[in-house]
Amino acid sequence: MNKPHILLLAGTAEARHLAEALSEWPVRLTVSLAGATSVPARYPGEVRMGGFGGEDGLAEWLKKEDISLLLDATHPYAERISPNASRAAKRKDCPLLRFTRPAWEPEEGEDWQPHPSLEAAIEALPAGARAFLATGSGSRDVLGIRSDLHLVLRAIEPLEDLPEHVEALVARPPFSEAQERELMKSRAVTHLVTRNSGGGGRAKLAAAAALGLPILMIERPGTSGIAPDFHDMADILRAVAMWLALDTPSGPTP
Repeated sequence: MNKPHILLLAGTAEARHLAEALSEWPVRLTVSLAGATSVPARYPGEVRMGGFGGEDGLAEWLKKEDISLLLDATHPYAERISPNASRAAKRKDCPLLRFTRPAWEPEEGEDWQPHPSLEAAIEALPAGARAFLATGSGSRDVLGIRSDLHLVLRAIEPLEDLPEHVEALVARPPFSEAQERELMKSRAVTHLVTRNSGGGGRAKLAAAAALGLPILMIERPGTSGIAPDFHDMADILRAVAMWLALDTPSGPTP
């Protein structure tokens, strides 16, 4: 009898934890990475790089590879893949479970200013502001809308052809609060622009609060409700075991 085949849409630390747990189970695991970084983190299982060709391509891939269960553990701001996964799974009658990091909540001393998009956040900055954008390479398309600002953009991969008022920093997380505070001080940053990614990247928020800087927080896209949504690793692993009727030797825990 063939093993159940799981497709894991990955690209986050939580996806790696899921893959590591599932690699010990009696399943065939395929991990899908979008290819956004040239040197991605290592994953167990069969790794597939690149997109599927939208909803249609993913639906056909689910059928061709006889996928038993689709797991979406992509970034909370991956706005295209999650809706595509939901629609493709419905078309091919493939169960879908989604893991989403819990969102951050404002803590004492943090001056949050919510905005619906990066463009809206940049438009809201005062003239002459020096803003640190912890928003990655996907931000480049809107950076030219305000040439009266100095923007410090951090990304994992080198960026080319940026506007003159944008300074690029190439660095890979994690970052400590002390590192984030030193970065902001060294660049004379006046505002932090970031996304509510959740997870372990909260050091920049604490650093901004320590320096008394406003935090322009980009709200999460409206992708909730498109699949059963889990925020706890043990809970989603229990759900996977139930969907696949697996009798795992040590139980579905991370």
